Amino acid sequence: MTDSEWENQFRSWAEPPSKTEQTRCDNAISAVRNAVSNSEPLKYTTKVFVQGSYRNRVNVKKDSDVDIGVLYTGSYFLDLLAGGQDPLSGAASYDYASFKNDLETALRSHFKMGVERGNKAIKLRENTYHVDADVAPLFHLKKFGTYGEFLRGVSLVPDDGSRRIDNYPERLADDWPNVPLHYENGVEKNSATSRRYKSATRIVKKLCNTMADEGNNAAKVIPGYLIECLIYNAPNSYFGANSWLELVRSIFCYIWVETKLEGDCSKWTEVDRIKFLFHSSQPWTKEQAHAFVDTAWDRIGVKSA
Repeated sequence: MTDSEWENQFRSWAEPPSKTEQTRCDNAISAVRNAVSNSEPLKYTTKVFVQGSYRNRVNVKKDSDVDIGVLYTGSYFLDLLAGGQDPLSGAASYDYASFKNDLETALRSHFKMGVERGNKAIKLRENTYHVDADVAPLFHLKKFGTYGEFLRGVSLVPDDGSRRIDNYPERLADDWPNVPLHYENGVEKNSATSRRYKSATRIVKKLCNTMADEGNNAAKVIPGYLIECLIYNAPNSYFGANSWLELVRSIFCYIWVETKLEGDCSKWTEVDRIKFLFHSSQPWTKEQAHAFVDTAWDRIGVKSA
């Protein structure tokens, strides 16, 4: 493709999903809320909210399944940071396994078909009314420090007994610390880049999907969430290009250099600014990120040195 053809393609890819696709996403969310509200164990003790790419407005059609969190508000996981003390009383007795079982029962009762329990979340298969949805059962997470200050997030426990998964999607209640988390940080980045950050993320995710369909191995193994985080870590000055093609090439150049063997991306974080992006606990590596950007760089007509 010529540069002008790429620019036209990127301009199209920068747009959010169509109104029809958006409606099918909204329908999935409404249906889960209805399922929870009709469950006796859950209706007074849970908060249903949207998380992931849909909430952060970086979803694209091919991976536009909705991530829905169902948060039980009566219990929490507690982590004490170095020297920390818990100033609050212990959590309620309703355990996480019972909560996930009750959520599964509520979803099966409401949807009848297309409900599959997974290791981490409960999958709702798409139909003519709604898109695929991953429904995650969540407990509060509280992390206390030395002087009583704390972070708050959400956690889930996989069925296979593997490590608990912690995330910091956004402030979910008035009593949460006034600390910007994933959603708030994404909004701030988008504003600071003249609303180009989220569009650039959609462009690169769609480019990745195109390359994966073409058989590119580096693109096949890169999660959309990692792409979102890579774009987030590019300095705001890289979003000031005169065209989408120039902007993407500029960001690719930055990521390519910083993820090289001698590059310095050790302090990069996820969009929540809490979890390090390239850490031994992550399911990806900086080498995988570098390989994807290297082949994507070539795919849009810029050869690496």
